[in-house]
Amino acid sequence: MSSTAASEKKGRVLLAYSGGLDTSCILVWLLEQGYEVYAFMADVGQEEDFDAAREKALKCGASKFFLEDLKREFVTELIYPAVQCNAIYEGVYLLGTSLARPVIARGMIEVAEREACDFVSHGCTGKGNDQVRFELAFYGLKPSIKVIAPWRLPEFYNRFPGRSALLEYAAAHGVPVVQTASKPWSTDENLFHISYEAGILEDPNTTPPSDMWKLTASPEHAPNEPEQIQIQFEKGLPVKVTTGSSTHTDAVDVFLALNALARKHGIGRVDIVENRFIGVKSRGCYESPGATILRVAHMDLEGMTLDRNVRALRDQFITIELSRILYNGYFFSPEREFLTSAIPASQATVNGTVKLKLYKGNVVVEGRTSDEGLYDEKFSSMDEMGGFEPEETSGFISVSAIRLKAWANANIRKGQGGVKPADVYGTRL
Repeated sequence: MSSTAASEKKGRVLLAYSGGLDTSCILVWLLEQGYEVYAFMADVGQEEDFDAAREKALKCGASKFFLEDLKREFVTELIYPAVQCNAIYEGVYLLGTSLARPVIARGMIEVAEREACDFVSHGCTGKGNDQVRFELAFYGLKPSIKVIAPWRLPEFYNRFPGRSALLEYAAAHGVPVVQTASKPWSTDENLFHISYEAGILEDPNTTPPSDMWKLTASPEHAPNEPEQIQIQFEKGLPVKVTTGSSTHTDAVDVFLALNALARKHGIGRVDIVENRFIGVKSRGCYESPGATILRVAHMDLEGMTLDRNVRALRDQFITIELSRILYNGYFFSPEREFLTSAIPASQATVNGTVKLKLYKGNVVVEGRTSDEGLYDEKFSSMDEMGGFEPEETSGFISVSAIRLKAWANANIRKGQGGVKPADVYGTRL
């Protein structure tokens, strides 16, 4: 069958192409199945030779190659809202991979529509989170789109049960392959972070080798002298970064500057076992340099500028739920729109500047200033009244104690009064 006849029979596919072994083999396999294949790459700040990727995709048989620069919208539409609500998954992971997926998926759908593609495809494995994130995003953007997920098709995964089978296939079809046996793990990189998983890291007790970490200096080998910086926020967004020698105000430049500073000082490494959406536990290592600095600074400034009840509601609901939505891939959903609509209101007063010290993996807050009126130095002072009348606290304590007294009296009537310290732990000494 000719390639023209095959493409007429099966249709046109836009493939999310990384340039690696898996997606290069998938590209050739799709051609083999009778599809016309277009290759898509998103520039979300990863360190990549895009010209080499283009050449490789076309050599493998792609009819067209598309590279979309999505860095700015990645920063302004995904990263900064996540910073504003202190998004974090399971208390540790700053969601670097999750944040990039909606931007990439949207870029793919835009190209798929423009180029009249019948299908979109990806190289995500059948056990991971990314298959869910990409496909839910595709359907949330274009409900009629058809998705080809080779790693969930028996005719594909039975044919390629392991890396050796992929390498044999690549060699047989002239697919250029860069050997990576010296680095037995997989990575995903963008402007926000880099992730490492699989391979030797699947043993959760294996210490990551020192040469695995790509973005950050080892804290042990970071500069012996600390570095002071200042970050200015307006409505919870970083608008200026000042170091001893430079100032950055553009949204992307601010993030790039913080990334460079954090990388230099060994900031942003984590090594965790997390719960994937599909129910599998997975060990992952991450470097999120600039994001780690921003999180520390933003949370500190909120302590001074954000009303306590607003902060509590945001922390208990928006932060937790948006983090889960991002991780599980429901960005293009009504619940995400509802949650993110509340973020600007919560950040209206988060204005000010935070002074930080960067030193050997640590981000240390050294001070903060703000023109917002929620912090009153005189009112809080231990050295002057500042308009506060101490005796008024007596009534506050009395009212607050009403229910505790009732509870204590009830226990006394039951013969359970006179609780000893050890009773708290269920033991009587």
